[in-house]
Amino acid sequence: FALKQMVLPGLLVIAVPVLVGFLFGPVSLGMLLVGATASSAMLGFFFNNTGALLDNAKKLHETGLCGMKGSESHNASVVGDTVGDPLKDVAGPSVLIFMKLLGMTALLLLPALL
Repeated sequence: FALKQMVLPGLLVIAVPVLVGFLFGPVSLGMLLVGATASSAMLGFFFNNTGALLDNAKKLHETGLCGMKGSESHNASVVGDTVGDPLKDVAGPSVLIFMKLLGMTALLLLPALL
């Protein structure tokens, strides 16, 4: 089931540079790469750091410095850690892979455009 869900993002990463390159030319393809690289680099950095921050917040609560185990703030930090782990371990690296794959697709397409 998970591999079937990856078909659409995979096609998107391959189809968008091809369509932009052939419809609008190499300059537009370059601008697509600049925008996608800048936004995905910042987004990947944000996802990784946010996930690590939420994980460390839970660890701080478990030391007893910010509240005892079972308190409302500790329960909130556990929920934050539950959200933060997928951000740090899945979403951040996958955005960076998207950035690399988009650039590689454009590089392979470039000889056909020039």
